This record gives sequence, structure tokens and C-alpha cells, in this order.
Amino acid sequence: MAAISYQDIVKAPKALLHDHLDGGLRPATVVELAAEVDHELPTTDPEALGRWFVEAANSGSLEQYLETFAHTVAVMQTESALRRVAAECALDLAADGVVYAEVRFAPEQHLERDLTLDEVVAAVLAGFAEGSAAAAAAGTPIRVGTLLTAMRHAARSQEIAELAVRHRDTGVVGFDIAGAEAGFPPTRHLDAFEYLQRENFHFTIHAGEAFGLPSIWQAIQWCGADRLGHGVRIVDDITVGAEPQLGRLAAYVRDKRIPLELCPSSNVQTGAVASIAEHPIGLLRDLRFRATVNTDNRLMSGTSMSREMALLVEAFGYGWKELQWFTINAMKSAFIPFDERLRIIDEVIKPAYAKLLGQR
Repeated sequence: MAAISYQDIVKAPKALLHDHLDGGLRPATVVELAAEVDHELPTTDPEALGRWFVEAANSGSLEQYLETFAHTVAVMQTESALRRVAAECALDLAADGVVYAEVRFAPEQHLERDLTLDEVVAAVLAGFAEGSAAAAAAGTPIRVGTLLTAMRHAARSQEIAELAVRHRDTGVVGFDIAGAEAGFPPTRHLDAFEYLQRENFHFTIHAGEAFGLPSIWQAIQWCGADRLGHGVRIVDDITVGAEPQLGRLAAYVRDKRIPLELCPSSNVQTGAVASIAEHPIGLLRDLRFRATVNTDNRLMSGTSMSREMALLVEAFGYGWKELQWFTINAMKSAFIPFDERLRIIDEVIKPAYAKLLGQR
């Protein structure tokens, strides 16, 4: 089999479930927006700033990793800035071959200049619509769904859950909680999750990244999460040997086909795993968990969906068959209606990969 080139990976259709809006800004945009609001940056050279974000995020600590967001969130406090960032996000993902993306952000973090929560959401949705239209005109169509995130250390999850449901017919497809896991279990936000279930609304929960199995167990069994944001620590419930043995929680996650939003480069940066080659995604794929590949924060990880897939090709020797498997897993797990998911799989993903696999 011929080696898979990076250029071919870029052209292949990809589906992305875990991408943070405030973690994917263009460095040049950060510089320009910072100048508008007099926010001081480590450097005003876009190239150097891009390197700074990656180096600062390479701490091996989720808490220190999260500190880098102070600069991106600071420049996302006006309607025009939010709209611009969202439009550029859609364009950048589409240019990387992403045909479906769910991008998340925390509206409560964008209120410093007197925007209301609804105005924040409207600005981001308008930006995604603008960027998606421009991408389609450029011949790289993309469907973007928006997830609203509540910060797990704060106390606004019920309010943000209601906000998400309020905008469910204009582009918001799901809800999430994010932030430092240790000390802030998902059960603190149980009222919000129970409300979302009553509203027949989808939600994922950041769990099993910096914290282990209890976080995953609570997210699923107490809160009813549809998907696990990261979920990489599920490997702690698998005994590796000649015949891997799954504990009760791991077996439940696999049996129920609960999607894992795995983010390889980010997991290395935050110390969840030692390297890409040692990432449990290889084992989880072999065991046929509903594993998906994601970017998490493209700016902080200096990454893209194509780069994440290229790293897996290099580390595990994957070919088009495996990349298609990850892509269809993600599309099956999306929070948009079934018929839309099926259309993208049948009309976009499968025909493209059939060509790449040399099939007719």
C-alpha cells in the first residue's frame, strides 16, 4: 500500500466533534483584536505568538494548559470579534477538509463588555453561518453545529442549559461542561442535565481527561451523558494482556456505544498520556470502542484534524480504512438529526473514501 500523504489527508472528508472556539483562533487575529481592546499579549508577532501558545500549553498540566485561554477569551468580548472568530473557524476547518464540525464555547466567558448571553450566542451563530457560506462558495462545504459550554467551577449551568435549548432551532445542537475536572465533579450540575433530558436535548461532558474513572462513571451513570469529552482514562478499567479484560465500566461504555471524543495531541500536552504512540486510542480502536479523533484546541496544540490523523498514521500505521472508521464513528455520534448524519456519511464520506481505497 502506498504511503498516505499529508496532502491527501487534507483532501479527505473529516468529522470533528470536540473543538473549542476560543482554542482555535488565528494568531494574527488574536494580535489584531488585542490591539482593538488594549489587551497585552506575550508578543505581537503572529508567528511568535502561535509558538508561544503551543509552548505554554506544553506544561503537562491541564490547569496550566487552561491558563493560555486568558488571552483568547480577552479578545472575544464584542459582537464583531465573536462573529469574526466564528467565521474564520468555519473557514479554517473547511480548508482542512472537515465536512462536519461541532464547535463549543462558553457564553458566560464573553460578557465583559455588556453583551447578553443571547447576544453572544447570536453573534457566534452568525459567524458560523457567514464562514460556512464562504466555505461553500470556495468549494469546501462544511456543516457546523454549535455546543454551548458551562464552566464546571461556576454555578451557571442551568442558565446555560436553558440558553442552549432556547437556540436549538437556530444552530445550537448540544450542551457541555468544561474546565478543571478535579474538585468539580459533573454531579454538581445535575439539575442542568436533568433539565436537558426532559427537553430531549443532547449533551456531552468533559470527563476522564485529567481525572479518572469516577469522573467518567458520574458523567454517564449520574448525569446521562450522550458522549464523553476525552474519556481517555477509560483505559484505567482495561487490563492489558494477551486477551485484554474490560472492567464493568469499560464494558458498559463499549456495549452502549458511548462515543469517546479523543484528542491525541491535547492529551499529550496535558499529561493524560506520555506520547502519541502510547495513546490508548490504538487499544480502544482495536477493541472497537466508539472512538473518534478530535483537535480540542487547534491554537494551543498547533494542530488540525489532518495533523491529528497524520500523527495516528505515523504512530499506528493506519491506512484509509482506519481513517474512514474514525470519521464515520464521529459522524454517527453527531448531535444533528439522523437523516442529516446519514446523508453526509452516504453522499460525502463513503464515496470519497471509496476512491481513496481504490474501490469503485
